[in-house]
Amino acid sequence: MRIAQVAPLYESVPPVLYGGTERVVSFLTEELVRMGHEVTLFASGDSMTSGRLVPISAQSLRLDPKCQDQLAHHVLMLERVFSEKRDFDVIHFHIDYLHFPLSRREHVINVTTLHGRLDIPDLQPLYQVFPDMPVVSISDSQREPLPTINWQGTVYHGMPRDRYPFSEVPGKYLAFLGRTSPEKGLDQAIEIAKRANMPLKIAAKIDRADQQYFDKVIEPLLDSHLVEFVGEIGYPEKFDFLGDAAALLFPIDWPEPFGLVMIEAMACGTPVIAYPYGSVPEIMKEGVSGFIVPDAESAAAAVKNIGKIDRRKCRQYFEKRFTSTRMAEDYLAIYERLLKGQSAPIAHPEGALSWTKSA
Repeated sequence: MRIAQVAPLYESVPPVLYGGTERVVSFLTEELVRMGHEVTLFASGDSMTSGRLVPISAQSLRLDPKCQDQLAHHVLMLERVFSEKRDFDVIHFHIDYLHFPLSRREHVINVTTLHGRLDIPDLQPLYQVFPDMPVVSISDSQREPLPTINWQGTVYHGMPRDRYPFSEVPGKYLAFLGRTSPEKGLDQAIEIAKRANMPLKIAAKIDRADQQYFDKVIEPLLDSHLVEFVGEIGYPEKFDFLGDAAALLFPIDWPEPFGLVMIEAMACGTPVIAYPYGSVPEIMKEGVSGFIVPDAESAAAAVKNIGKIDRRKCRQYFEKRFTSTRMAEDYLAIYERLLKGQSAPIAHPEGALSWTKSA
């Protein structure tokens, strides 16, 4: 199959540091190539792939100090994608709705994975105008604000089975990995660590939009001897950071569409202690991959019980549910259905739509 993958240009594919969407696009692209498909990746020029790379910007836009208008680069990318439309059986977009008018008018076979939150009022009128655009969710909970649009399936993110080394012996600290934005719950993570009297290591990205929140809310909390702020990290630093932790804290306060860091931790055998919002109840398995708790007090109690989680079973849970092979197979089933002109979603027998109901 001839497949185009259209990635955001904010980070490279894969990203050097933070970047969930671009990382998933990389995992999917490489797996499809491994399976024998002809894959073209539209991405920033500092991206790396075993498929065919079409570089749009010289480098990822977030790390480019000269870039002032990120949208301009994405418009250029759309022009390049559609200039090659006849070369692809299916075009898989990861840039939200930006391409909708062109895809409708050009009559290309396309699908869009929606990677972000959908509980935004501005999206309602947009999807009323574009109800025909085929889209994929990354969790069933992500669909709740827009349940009637043209959903083609839910495909959970996956990673290469051997990307993260398994760590059987738990460390002596708690880990937080993500952004410092309020909805990610870093303040809650610090409170949990203090309540449990256990060291917390924070590997976090500070976006410009979150700088004021970090300065006013988070920085004053970092004076505890239990808390170490590591900063933004990439690979291979993540391997030891997650693998050597006793548990990952994921005390979110928003409808998280997926939460890639949860399965990164599980791949290391590191259990997750998470609040029950968004996709968490779908991605987690209570007592196997960690604990789902309602508040900091319960999370601190869960820390005391983290030894009850079998790290090997946690890793096996990842291998069964969240590999890039499974993800690619799910997407291929959707591509094939679109090529056949089948409109009704059909659950892939080994994919996300089936196992969530029984696991």
